[in-house]
Amino acid sequence: MDADFRTEFVRAPSALKHHPALVLNADYRPLSYYPLSLWPWQDAVKAVFLDRVDIVAEYEDTVRSPSTEIRIPSVIVLKDYVKPQKRVAFTRFNLFLRDEFRCQYCGSKGDLTFDHVVPRAKGGITSWENVVAACSPCNLRKGSKSLRRSGLSLRKPPRAPAAEQLRNLGRKFPPNHLHESWIDFLYWDAELEA
Repeated sequence: MDADFRTEFVRAPSALKHHPALVLNADYRPLSYYPLSLWPWQDAVKAVFLDRVDIVAEYEDTVRSPSTEIRIPSVIVLKDYVKPQKRVAFTRFNLFLRDEFRCQYCGSKGDLTFDHVVPRAKGGITSWENVVAACSPCNLRKGSKSLRRSGLSLRKPPRAPAAEQLRNLGRKFPPNHLHESWIDFLYWDAELEA
């Protein structure tokens, strides 16, 4: 019996790792949409005890210490407003998000790489204005040729995105799992049913 208790005691907390908390800024907007601002339940509970956040919604499940039992937070809001960054980092992920995870030559999704519109071999630089998401077949077809010589054309000209533009694009790509307690905070500007 002692072995059963120990096994159950050790396994129970691992089930709780599937209870992330949606983190909202003090204005009740998520800190980020893509990736969605989520904290592990342990960090959410710690922030509650440090009085850095308020709990807005909770899961049915609880966590216990020898003296306390609390329900696991599912939505928390920061007490202090965190100013969003205005500058967008030039990363592969942000580039794919700007291009909506589509090849900018043929529009296909999946297996993306990035391509220099003006090839580096011809003096092209790695920048927002010269790099686009491209599928492998289009990237191979273009190679180090110019757009005109390759016969390809861009769906839209590449530009540096504003931070707000990327946040709005991120809302089009929700994660695989959305807890029902999060919905009101993610899509507050969606059209309401009459």
